[in-house]
Amino acid sequence: MNKTNNRIVSGMRPTGPLHFGHYFGVLVNWMKLQESHDCYFFVADWHAMTSEYADPKRIKQFVPQLVLDWVAAGLDPEKCVIYQQSAVKEIAELHLILSMITPLGWLERCPTYKEVKQQLVQKDLNTYGFLGYPVLMSSDILMFKPGAVPVGQDQLPHLELCREIARRFNHLNDTPFFPEPQDMLTPDAKLPGLDGRKMSKSYGNAIGLGESMEEIQPKVMKMLTDASRMRKSDPGDPEVCNLFPYHKTMTSEEDQAMIQAGCRDASWGCVDCKKKLLESMQTFITPLQERRAALLKNPDELWAILERGNVTARAAAQATMEELRNTLNFNF
Repeated sequence: MNKTNNRIVSGMRPTGPLHFGHYFGVLVNWMKLQESHDCYFFVADWHAMTSEYADPKRIKQFVPQLVLDWVAAGLDPEKCVIYQQSAVKEIAELHLILSMITPLGWLERCPTYKEVKQQLVQKDLNTYGFLGYPVLMSSDILMFKPGAVPVGQDQLPHLELCREIARRFNHLNDTPFFPEPQDMLTPDAKLPGLDGRKMSKSYGNAIGLGESMEEIQPKVMKMLTDASRMRKSDPGDPEVCNLFPYHKTMTSEEDQAMIQAGCRDASWGCVDCKKKLLESMQTFITPLQERRAALLKNPDELWAILERGNVTARAAAQATMEELRNTLNFNF
């Protein structure tokens, strides 16, 4: 497999601190990929503006915070390219070009368009930027001509639209300029929030990667468990308990088996299960917090990591755009 086809592109919006759901749902997979692929991971600050345009000053403070969470979690700037979307201006140029060829109906039919508008009713999302979000995402991806994109099941429609835009460009210009990136489905490791719903900052039910054990402990002790288990003497079902997905990600298999047996025969109570989970969380989060503390002693290093990645990303983007302008006969 050549270097380009081995390339991966993915990003996150800088809208606040990351939580355990981000770590196990995305970052664990990214850390594996950085060992085997040519990875480009970007801070999607332009994407954040599609919903935060009324107060964009907040976005800048979240940019280094996102890099802090990534590197503390285990992303290695020596093994992957970490860059800031808005620092690679060529992405905006490609977005403009691709917007010229993208039919309006494709964007209006995008399933997440109406869903997100309904979820964020407090924001005015009747803007071109929000409607054109998938075109900007396509530009992020196609700029670096990756062979695959790690996505969750809910992001597949966006990636298929990206492929459709690539096919349309190639057809209109009679050239296989853009490869059609394949989906690389992220393994399902979703953690429920403290209340059983999806973990989300907006729901106030998340456990942040930057939180201390003193902050985490009362949250865990208040977590919902198996709703049918009213007393300690009632047998429970780990498969419907909100705690057990956490044990699956952080507790040893041997201890998981013990917890399952104790839950089902009622020899273990929910408090026992929570205390064991706190032990597992302590083991999990200690190395992350040590890396975080070291980075916070030199916060300028976070911007330095970004700038080094920006240089690499800009060089690759400039090469793509030079080739594209020649293809369009727009290289004046």
